Amino acid sequence: MPLVHEALQRLERELAAAYQSNRKLLKLIHGYGSTGTGGDIRIAVQKTLMERVQSGKIRACIFGENWSRSDEASWKILQSHPELKADSDLGRGNRGITIVVL
Repeated sequence: MPLVHEALQRLERELAAAYQSNRKLLKLIHGYGSTGTGGDIRIAVQKTLMERVQSGKIRACIFGENWSRSDEASWKILQSHPELKADSDLGRGNRGITIVVL
């Protein structure tokens, strides 16, 4: 169970590795604070990713609670990456994941 700053450092490393290997998509598993306290890592990761979207460093991110065929942003990603239609978290409202489009 890493601290928030450790989780954010790992996020930075994983994003850098994804860029380096020319990946277009990432599925981040950050958890959702199931112990009943916190959720601080999920909140910090989502905030960091939204800042990256706003600054143009990543194209998009879809939080797990929105990751469904009925969500407009998700549907756009599914159309351009149809292999994601088989994702086990699609439509499950899993707050512990985030889909990232680089």
